[in-house]
Amino acid sequence: MLYYNNSHEQNEVNQVKKKTLVPLITFLLGICLISLIVYKTDTHEKEQRHITAQLNVATYGERIKNEITNGIEITDTLKQILISEDGEIRQFETIAGNLMSDSIESVQLAPNGVVTDIYPANENEAGKIDLIHDKDRGKISCYARDNHTIITQGPFKLKQGGYGIAVRNPIYLKDKNGHEYFWGFTIVILRVPDIFSDSISALSNFGYEYKISKTDAPWSDTYKVVYQSDGQINRPVSYTFTIGDENWKFEVTPKSGWRNATLLIIIIGIFLTINLLLSILTRVWLVAKEHKKKFQILAHTDSLTNIYNRYGFDEFAEKMIQKNPKAHFVAALLDIDDFKFINDIYGHSYGDRALKSLADSMKAFFPSDALLGRNGGDEFGILLPNCTFKEVTEQMQQFTKLPKTFSYMGKSQQLYISLGYAEYPTFASSYSQLMRCADAALYEIKLHGKNGCMAYREGLQSGVRKQLGFAFKDISEHLPGAFIIYRADRKNDELFYANNEFLHMSGYKDMDELFRLTKKSFRNLIREDEQQQIESSIWEQIDSGNENNYIHFHLRKADGSYLSVLDHGRIVNSQQYGRVFYVLFTDWEDMHIQYDRSKKSNDSTKIDGVKSFSYGSRVLLDLDKFHVYMKICFS
Repeated sequence: MLYYNNSHEQNEVNQVKKKTLVPLITFLLGICLISLIVYKTDTHEKEQRHITAQLNVATYGERIKNEITNGIEITDTLKQILISEDGEIRQFETIAGNLMSDSIESVQLAPNGVVTDIYPANENEAGKIDLIHDKDRGKISCYARDNHTIITQGPFKLKQGGYGIAVRNPIYLKDKNGHEYFWGFTIVILRVPDIFSDSISALSNFGYEYKISKTDAPWSDTYKVVYQSDGQINRPVSYTFTIGDENWKFEVTPKSGWRNATLLIIIIGIFLTINLLLSILTRVWLVAKEHKKKFQILAHTDSLTNIYNRYGFDEFAEKMIQKNPKAHFVAALLDIDDFKFINDIYGHSYGDRALKSLADSMKAFFPSDALLGRNGGDEFGILLPNCTFKEVTEQMQQFTKLPKTFSYMGKSQQLYISLGYAEYPTFASSYSQLMRCADAALYEIKLHGKNGCMAYREGLQSGVRKQLGFAFKDISEHLPGAFIIYRADRKNDELFYANNEFLHMSGYKDMDELFRLTKKSFRNLIREDEQQQIESSIWEQIDSGNENNYIHFHLRKADGSYLSVLDHGRIVNSQQYGRVFYVLFTDWEDMHIQYDRSKKSNDSTKIDGVKSFSYGSRVLLDLDKFHVYMKICFS
């Protein structure tokens, strides 16, 4: 019995010890585990915040650089004009006005370093100074002149209020002997922080403090603050870039700091119960996993279209092919026909709508296992696994012909694509070679009228790209003749476009003024007493089966006066806008003079059996038809 009693007592003692020690050990182990978890979580959160901050500082730092560079490009534009015009610039105010934006304070010219021309001139006359000999601007201006480099100076207070940064771009011309000499500077004053307001506003909304600074001068290592937020910058991450010979630094730090104190308090609260501990641990794991996934998605996704970006498309496409090297794949490259024209006519925001609309069409049309990506600009990529080009030919043709639209001012506007595709491994032994083959097929389509698709075949070369180097705007703006496009509709003759030659001939400052004064109607360009007769004559010629029409009328100029012109129009069917007129204008008096000269001379030549001659705007006409027409007009 004693033994029993002793044994029982010993068991009780052991149970007490166990009840005490096990919870204590569990508590201590829990403390150790939670301490470890707190440390790891804290480290992880710091790392994640650093990764996020580094991503943001690089992204928005590059955007800020581009925004400043876009302002600097104004000086390059003026520079090229001055070089091409031997140091002279005509209609400075008009050119400068077209270059202005909300973030530009003024545009200036400084021949020999002396500011002589400022736009806008109001309240800026005080800026006309000698930059080379100015005590505050002379040293850095001389550096730019002597080192052939763009310099920035500032920020400084603007007399009109706010702050600005001066960008000075040195210009060098050659004299008659071919010796280079310093002409002066083209200058733009950038408003701070307007020039990068979008970027800093986004960072502020994301919860960051920021600071933008630059070196005092190209020869200095001392940084001067250009602009910064109101809060403290603690242990920031930074992004550096160079403009000209000057270094810029962009720094950001989270407003709440690098440590997530709230999360630490929550994790410490786990000590109260094991269940809460497990719940918090699960949450932390899931949050970490979610953050990692988000970063991966952001790195591989195009933000505008929500399909893969070029980096993501190339990476996953190459992995798909490497995983199944013996399988057949079809890669396609496509882009929007005349996308630059869409941007020029409708604006970049509607160009973005067109891109998103095309991406949505791709997602709806192609199967779920297809890899879709935007390579940049208006170019898209498609990779179809386990198929040959013969199997997808009909599919590619159907997608190319599928109606595609985007919305503009409540109306649907058509867009068209060109598509080239190639097969692996039939024509390519690697992913990169496969895409080159698809690219060659795409640009072969571009050379043959666009709006179509083509499979790659032997002999196609991607080098045909260089044959497509001329954009519509480039051609129209350098065409030696006045030119407009308007809708071929008796009731709604809407003006679409006018080139610079037409604006110059008719005295309109720009297309906005043309559209405003004419209410975008071709009819309002005709003298009122001629309108009915001229419109009837145009449509009579068109209705009789002629593609071309020739009309003589008095063109209304911007100042209300009239210019006698010959209108040579052609009606065409545009996929984008339906029936439109392409119209060339010739000054009637100039043409009359050339006609009189042609009658007196005998310089006409034969080109393939057709008589032709060249007059003022270098347009070749059928001389026999032209003589008949002129005899009727001048009789």
